[in-house]
Amino acid sequence: MTRRVVITADDLGREPGTTEVVAALLAEGHVSATTLICCSPAAERAASEARRLGVVPRVHVTLTSERGVPRWRPLAGAASLADADGTLSDDPFVLGSRGEAGDVIAEADAQLRWMRERGLPPEGADSHAGTLYGLHGRSWLAETLEWCARHGLAFRLPRDPEPYVGGPLPPPLAAEHERAVALADALGVSIPHTIATNRRTAHELGSYERLRDDYLRRLAALPEGTSELFLHPSRQDAVAGPDGIVRAWEARLLRDPVWHDAIDGEGVEVAGNWWT
Repeated sequence: MTRRVVITADDLGREPGTTEVVAALLAEGHVSATTLICCSPAAERAASEARRLGVVPRVHVTLTSERGVPRWRPLAGAASLADADGTLSDDPFVLGSRGEAGDVIAEADAQLRWMRERGLPPEGADSHAGTLYGLHGRSWLAETLEWCARHGLAFRLPRDPEPYVGGPLPPPLAAEHERAVALADALGVSIPHTIATNRRTAHELGSYERLRDDYLRRLAALPEGTSELFLHPSRQDAVAGPDGIVRAWEARLLRDPVWHDAIDGEGVEVAGNWWT
């Protein structure tokens, strides 16, 4: 068995700056996949860019807004997902305390339908801000996997969660994760071996070189099978606060010759997905 990695630029459609950077990275061949936020004002432009490039993103099931951009609205108008003004909260823990499974799946359906109507039928799905995993309160993994099975979608759920969370899961979450992996297999929903991303702030990292070293370490540690490294590249001025620094560093990393030399040196095959 060989080591394969999907290198994903998340958040196409977040806002114009991120959309511009992700589209450029796709055109340059520096990433092998992307995910699309369907409920933002920039989504239409992002869908147009994807069609122009001949790329079909995964549906990035989005149940929360993000700080620093105008709040997004659910496409399905699901009551338990929205604040009093009809927008999605920017706090995943608020969603985790009140979201109802029926509303979550209705919104996932609406976002999937939005992509299909624009000629972008995705083959996979994933969770924006990890809200479907149960890390912020309620988990909708079982409902999500059943939804994926109904629509023939793969799902970003790692068989081995430790590289993503940075260590063993707490016992309740570990048991739920084990059940979810078993359910994915039973339903025929394809999942990656593991996933990883940067979870540290610019202050914690201190420099671009520290971020690059961390991703080089993650690359070297990839197991056999198909895994996914997902990043959030953007322009620094497109994302408010310190997050903009990290996203700009990630865009720089994806163009860095040191990074590309490491991929070649590790003998890791870059793949477009984990399900074929």
